[in-house]
Amino acid sequence: MVPDPRFPFLGVHFTPTIYGDVILGPNAVMAFSREGYNKLDFSAKDFIDSIKYRGTQKLIFKYACYGFGELTRSFYIPAQIKLLQQYIPEITSNDVEIGRTGVRAQALDIDGNLVDEFVYDSGKGPLSSRIIHVRNAPSPAATSSLAIAEMILEKCEEQFGI
Repeated sequence: MVPDPRFPFLGVHFTPTIYGDVILGPNAVMAFSREGYNKLDFSAKDFIDSIKYRGTQKLIFKYACYGFGELTRSFYIPAQIKLLQQYIPEITSNDVEIGRTGVRAQALDIDGNLVDEFVYDSGKGPLSSRIIHVRNAPSPAATSSLAIAEMILEKCEEQFGI
């Protein structure tokens, strides 16, 4: 299965776990709360902050149909099953249970494009200049955690001389 190059989202995965289960997902649904670990979580402030940003407006406009499909499949499992059957025709609703929700932040530029690079930042003051922030870690950040750690170590060596 290959991602559709027309979209900046990876598409559905079938990920086997060490317990013998298979996790289906992720989808590309905007969280309506910074801490939105339940798909019904909503923060008016977070939502308004997101919607006011020009990049968010452009992203939503550009991918409205795709986003609506993702949102529909999040709440209407038969629609999700239909998509999954494109890859595994014999899968049924008996094979699927609703799982946990994950949140992955990703930087969005002013033109509505997801930022695919790692973004590091440091403060300017005496204390904050001693801190390196990883402000954007695009997918597959967790998969690449050891490589990311190596990059952070290199940044520390450069910035702090260690």
